[in-house]
Amino acid sequence: MAYTVLLLLSLMAAALGLGVAGYYWIADLALIDAIFNAAMILTGMGPASELSSTPAKLFASAYAIFSGLVFISLMGIFFAPIAHRIMHRFHMDDRGPDKQALRDE
Repeated sequence: MAYTVLLLLSLMAAALGLGVAGYYWIADLALIDAIFNAAMILTGMGPASELSSTPAKLFASAYAIFSGLVFISLMGIFFAPIAHRIMHRFHMDDRGPDKQALRDE
């Protein structure tokens, strides 16, 4: 689980860094505003600053879609070991339609 949390944090930091860089250089926001906007978009809260240029709006749109996919992916990575442990707990890894049928015969 510690490895999974470390992986999640590093992927989240990379996604946040991408957003901060885009808001800083493309949208021409101050560094603190770029961090705030990227964090708000990444967590699904929505944009915080008004964007005026077309490249900035295009970046924000692409980053919002990217952030949605990152969120779904991170949740999958987070819950996979938990689901795996639950399956082991109930011995679901050695049961299946074909294996159960062979044992019953």
